[in-house]
Amino acid sequence: MSRSRTATHADAARPTDRLLSCLDTTGHLHTEPELPAGVAPLDLKQALLQMTLARRLDTEAVALQRQGELGLWPSLLGQEAAQVGAASALGVRDVVFPTYREHAVAGCRGIDPVDLLGLFRGTTMGGWDPAATGVQLYTLVIGAHTLHGVGYAMGVVRDGDVGHGDPERDRAVIVFLGDGALSEGETNEAFVWAAAMDLPVVFFCQNNQWAISAPFSTQSRVPAAQRAAGFGFPGVRVDGNDVIACHAVTAKAVARAHAGGGPTLIEAVTYRRNPHTTSDDDGRYRHAAENDHWTALDPISRLRSHLEGLGALDDEWLEELAAAERTLGARVRRGCRELPPPPPDQPFLHTLTAMTPELARQREAHLAFVAGADGIDGADRSEERS
Repeated sequence: MSRSRTATHADAARPTDRLLSCLDTTGHLHTEPELPAGVAPLDLKQALLQMTLARRLDTEAVALQRQGELGLWPSLLGQEAAQVGAASALGVRDVVFPTYREHAVAGCRGIDPVDLLGLFRGTTMGGWDPAATGVQLYTLVIGAHTLHGVGYAMGVVRDGDVGHGDPERDRAVIVFLGDGALSEGETNEAFVWAAAMDLPVVFFCQNNQWAISAPFSTQSRVPAAQRAAGFGFPGVRVDGNDVIACHAVTAKAVARAHAGGGPTLIEAVTYRRNPHTTSDDDGRYRHAAENDHWTALDPISRLRSHLEGLGALDDEWLEELAAAERTLGARVRRGCRELPPPPPDQPFLHTLTAMTPELARQREAHLAFVAGADGIDGADRSEERS
């Protein structure tokens, strides 16, 4: 290892616990020395639109679950700024590895909101085309997708798509995770390998303070961003309710990955204001006052106050926003109920890239069983029983 590389890594691994922020709770924009203005311009009205529509989708989905139309829904309430800020910093060729709560990220990448519902209605194992959208399918196993993202990043390097200084060619992988995933072995293995191989990965941790019923203080004695130092790459803490700061730190980390600088861990400090999922009762483990505190820090209200202060929101634009919300709500309600049941052999069709003879045999047996044949292998067992 060269001296310069050693120095670079040592500098990159310096621990930090300072929270970067640009937009305060009243909507006032201030200077952040580590995030110079203009480095990562963001369309603020578009960000407000994306955050507002993501919240409307979330509200509708929770209601649909309560009506029995969805089996489960993991709410993102309060995390809109972190997700929109990060997603809006990505290039078209960058690839997203989500958990199961990145509904605003999906919206920014053009995924139909109705397609997000199928997994939770039980009509599909996925819902969209990862190749077309640059967003891999939701992963329900905590932390498992961090290794998937690192493996994909190895492929990006082997394709030679890093370090050219060409935005049309350089690519990065962004892996979204929650604070609970930091306690999983897979996540730590992913950090080790990403560092060892200098992979173009941005780990974007939405620290929403609770891993189901376990508070972050139980999971870690140091800020999540400080953990990166132990693996030898930079860790950054950012106000997760500040869409401008989230966008800026992500753009900086993605640019570093594109240039061949290796991985970055971003800790977006935010809060999960709804239960972990609709099957959870958060009243058993946290106080309402805590939720009230974070409600006052609402990311949408903060950005809206800033834009109103600039005089950027006129009545016509606000009415268009309200109309877009209403249209989305109606579309989500109707689209959810119209999701078609899957064909019985759907899991067989997407297990492998090509159907093997054994898988084809199992598929035919399953179809025969569904059609009414007696026995999972399609054989008639009536004589054996008699």
